Amino acid sequence: MKKKIFLNKNIKSLLIHPNSLTLYRIAAVPGIVILLLFPNRICSFIAALLFSAAAITDFLDGFYARRRGLISNFGKAMDPVADKLLISSAFIMLTSYGWIPAWIVCIIIGRELAVTGLRNVIAEKGEDVSASSLGKYKTGFQIAAIIPLLIHFSYFGINFHAIGAIFLWAALILTIWSGADYFIRFRRLLQM
Repeated sequence: MKKKIFLNKNIKSLLIHPNSLTLYRIAAVPGIVILLLFPNRICSFIAALLFSAAAITDFLDGFYARRRGLISNFGKAMDPVADKLLISSAFIMLTSYGWIPAWIVCIIIGRELAVTGLRNVIAEKGEDVSASSLGKYKTGFQIAAIIPLLIHFSYFGINFHAIGAIFLWAALILTIWSGADYFIRFRRLLQM
């Protein structure tokens, strides 16, 4: 009996380990993409639910890592990668159906790649590469835009696409602002 309880505790702690949550977020990406290959009411709604669950792991992995003292180099490196994979793949799929403008997605993904490159330079110089509060707001607004955009169709008289479009514009502004903030704050590290 004790062995079974011990085993259940180990499985539970593994399931909510910050690095496992990060990997779950990455594993959700193919599921979301496959669901969005069939852009109907049911698949879009399930994709939005799966995306929402994956987005929640973004909050939980950082929470558990700080609370339990489980901050790791793997987590520091993979957490932003998981975020970018999740968000970029959703945006690309939304663009493929013309549900959002491609130019907005190009700016958002371009900023993500540029800041990732900058974060690598910052890390090589031994500086702190944690996300700024602006970066966290940017991610929050991107997630808030993607969920209703994935739902896309109207339910109960609510135009989810219009709601997502409003959040998308706010996300675009925060994306540009936070990207500029990163480059301004760390411009001294970019000088040759």
